[in-house]
Amino acid sequence: MAYLAWVPDPRDPRGVRHSLVSLLAGAVAATLTGATSWAAISDWIAGVPDHVLAALRIRYDPLARRYEVPDESTIRSTLEALDAVAFSAATGSWLNDLATAQSKAAQTIDRRPRRRPRRVLAVHGKALRGTRHHTATGRARHLLAVTDTRTLAVLGQVEVDGKSNEITAFVPLLHPLDLTDTVITADAAHTQREHAAFLVEGKNAHYILTAKKNQPSLYKQLKTLPWRKVETGHSETVHGHGRTEKRSIKVCSVAIGSGLLFPHAVQAICVTRKVRPRAGGRWKTVTVYAVTSLAPHQARPADLAAWIRAHWQIEALHHIRDVTYREDASQVRTGSGPAVMAALRNLAIGILKFCGWTNIAKANRRHAQDPGRCLATLGIT
Repeated sequence: MAYLAWVPDPRDPRGVRHSLVSLLAGAVAATLTGATSWAAISDWIAGVPDHVLAALRIRYDPLARRYEVPDESTIRSTLEALDAVAFSAATGSWLNDLATAQSKAAQTIDRRPRRRPRRVLAVHGKALRGTRHHTATGRARHLLAVTDTRTLAVLGQVEVDGKSNEITAFVPLLHPLDLTDTVITADAAHTQREHAAFLVEGKNAHYILTAKKNQPSLYKQLKTLPWRKVETGHSETVHGHGRTEKRSIKVCSVAIGSGLLFPHAVQAICVTRKVRPRAGGRWKTVTVYAVTSLAPHQARPADLAAWIRAHWQIEALHHIRDVTYREDASQVRTGSGPAVMAALRNLAIGILKFCGWTNIAKANRRHAQDPGRCLATLGIT
């Protein structure tokens, strides 16, 4: 509740009957049950018992001796006018502080000396396909987010004007975060010299950035390195989804200044993926090149391979939003509504993952059976 209070109220204070904190708390709790629209959120709040309404701080009318449940129009108009960036920042800070407290508690219990795992954040974009039918250009509204790859907690999210404008939103998205000694992963669109300088010089962070033909000089330099003479640093074979995948990584150190044509790059990376169906057939080989500011003593090849793979596992978060929460079919399309609803889904998934749930659909059903479970999960009394 304290973190939700950080979000500025967009309404004129005259005539306000329901506090913004109560509306947001109700929306968060309803999303834990699988609510995917303003109407579903309103219906859930209207159907819960009084002790849940009291915990959510819903307005109580002492004269009528009952709680005044907000209707759908109140919820819709308020959340569609909300500052979606501030809401994502507030909830992201809460999830981040929860993870930090959990990590410190674990270290207190287990005092055996261990290497502290690096924090890895992935910057990724996602189109809200359900909005493409309601825009003048016919293009879906697009969001750029930064996510903790270990907890799947979205720490920040901004709306951008299409995928091509993700580049200009990169620095504003990451600027408010403490990135000291953090590893940032991103796709080839963000392999920009300004981004690398910002991370290393401005935020004391590290990066792993994929290089493609949008950086022709760097891509050519990486591709022509003598990879055949470099030993494989790490390899693994994975079976799943009806296919077999073999992954290997080679890492080559370079000298700063006289080496790669990219700021602060000290290692070049070559990742090879071979995939074929379990039933048999030809192998399909894909080779990906990347650069990193991490020196050999700061990250082993196995670490780099795990962090690169974790970046693409963010697709699992998108899959949950699209399938479990039916984001692509969502009719929320006005004002900040699509971004706020996406932030609610991100928050619900992050909370449930933090609580140990692996099946989000099952978690939604369990929370829908008993409104009190939502309060317990959120820690609201």
